[in-house]
Amino acid sequence: MGIEAVNSRIADIQSRIIAMQTQQAAATKSASAASTTSGAPVAGASFATALADAMGTQSSAGAAKSYSLNSKGIPTELAAYGNGRIPATALAQVGDTRHKLWAPAAESLTRMVSDAKAQGVTIGITDSYRSYAEQVDVARRKGLYSQGGLAARPGTSEHGWGMATDLDLNAKAQTWMRANGEKYGFVENTPREPWHWAFKP
Repeated sequence: MGIEAVNSRIADIQSRIIAMQTQQAAATKSASAASTTSGAPVAGASFATALADAMGTQSSAGAAKSYSLNSKGIPTELAAYGNGRIPATALAQVGDTRHKLWAPAAESLTRMVSDAKAQGVTIGITDSYRSYAEQVDVARRKGLYSQGGLAARPGTSEHGWGMATDLDLNAKAQTWMRANGEKYGFVENTPREPWHWAFKP
């Protein structure tokens, strides 16, 4: 796909985010005003607004970083490294855990785990970004998904772009995720793997 198509896709994503922001602002005008003056996040702020912050369509502390996806849905700032070859410094930490993901995914997962905890639901994290070597090891131990196993072909995993997480979920947490995960950009997109949640902003 050419650069014009990529730019068109980016522009489309940004325009949809701005449209969602506008709707949210109209619904929470007074709360948004309070947030702007205090610098504190608005309670119940929508995922769209939070994602807009993360993707740089709003400024934060006077300096916002721009985030975007290419035509294949891969973070543009990570694409050049290659799947499973992203340095730790190019990823963001999830809360106070050892796990790392693409920055918007890490920020959203951190918020989601915190919000669930406030509602009495515990969400654990068992895996996040997975290096190429780790993908090879998982494929060796668990077999390829295409052959009835549980691993993506090394170099194609959503984990290798920092765009997926494996969660430790009891029945209550699984039910909560299925009801709320998409609000934070996370979708259950792999049959036979109810623990695998991909970030699809």
